[in-house]
Amino acid sequence: MLLVGLAQLLGYVFVRLRQPKVVGEILAGVVLGPALIGRVPLLSGLTAAIQHQGNIINFVYWLGLLLLMFLSGAETRHLFSREERREVGWLTIVGTGIPFVLALLLGPWLIRPALAGPNGNGISLIIILAVGVAVTSVPVVSKIFADLKILHTRFARLILGVAVLEDIVLWLALAVATAMAGRSALNARSMTYHLLVTVSFFGLGLTIIPRMVKRINKSRYNVLATHSPVAYAIVVLLGYCVIAGALDVSLVFAAFLAGFAVVHKKRRLFSEALDSIGKVSFGFFIPAYFAIVGLKLDLIRGFSLWMVTAFLVGSCAVKIVSVALAGRFAGFRGLDLINLALTMNARGGPGIVLASVAFDAGIISPKFYTTLVLAAVITSQMAGAWLDYLLHRGWPLLTPADTYEASAIPVESSPSAA
Repeated sequence: MLLVGLAQLLGYVFVRLRQPKVVGEILAGVVLGPALIGRVPLLSGLTAAIQHQGNIINFVYWLGLLLLMFLSGAETRHLFSREERREVGWLTIVGTGIPFVLALLLGPWLIRPALAGPNGNGISLIIILAVGVAVTSVPVVSKIFADLKILHTRFARLILGVAVLEDIVLWLALAVATAMAGRSALNARSMTYHLLVTVSFFGLGLTIIPRMVKRINKSRYNVLATHSPVAYAIVVLLGYCVIAGALDVSLVFAAFLAGFAVVHKKRRLFSEALDSIGKVSFGFFIPAYFAIVGLKLDLIRGFSLWMVTAFLVGSCAVKIVSVALAGRFAGFRGLDLINLALTMNARGGPGIVLASVAFDAGIISPKFYTTLVLAAVITSQMAGAWLDYLLHRGWPLLTPADTYEASAIPVESSPSAA
């Protein structure tokens, strides 16, 4: 497949340039899309041929996304450990809450007619703006962590834990915004039900259901797990997705929680199966997913330099300062605050989903759509480039907690002083 081949090629080039591989994969879709190849008369038929395979493209897109989240869940099985709940809480409430609330309060003065689509009104535009400023990407950040081989670290667990919680607000806010735009039949009761079901599904998926699944994993009657562990792991993934679909819960949540449930707390079950799934996924489906994200970007619909610059600078400043403040409350210091702030500033996939849904609903204009998409890509590249630089310099992602505790001991009472 040409799309995947170019994604692998540009991903390799970006790695050689010490840039996030995922940005090269997204760029592959942009190159083959209507913005570049599609504008060349002799080659425009190639773009049309790719877009004509809509059903296949959509299937590969969703399978790549679900596999990415499944593998991320398997790697972050201690996502909300008892020691990290306080830190995740501060980063979520302050690091996400301040940008979201601030954008809601300032929205009436920031919204301009140039931002609105045919169905856009003041309230729906303010909600989209607030989500665009506050959101952190789960898929893109997961892919950056995987490319840099830090998905297993405490730093990755904290970032993904906060990002997953943020997504609950994202989907609810999108439902409210589309309802305000007259494109959704949701009312207050159905929106409340949707939120409660999503939160319950997520809570049970982190507590009770994994214990049940792990008992089934180890059962001697589990013939499928014994003779075909790869097939069994995929069955668990699809089972979660079926239940989530029946409850109208995001499949991204379901895939993440399925990976979380497959892995045992003390020792990794199906490690070889997960490794096999990972090789196929990162070799084909996940690069294809990000390439299709790039393919869907239509930069011809509108571009405003002042709008892109204003949104990028303003949203980054608010998000970075808020996360740094949240990290300070959580007990982090120094370089840790910079690492957390720049990484959580990556908008990535959810930023692009936000733009697409809002544009399809007629809430935002083509120029605002392009602005949200470019902000998602640029902030993701900023995060990946910084983490790569950090690792090449040998600097720690997070300082061990005991270092903070030791530094807090007064000199006169420390053992060395005695």
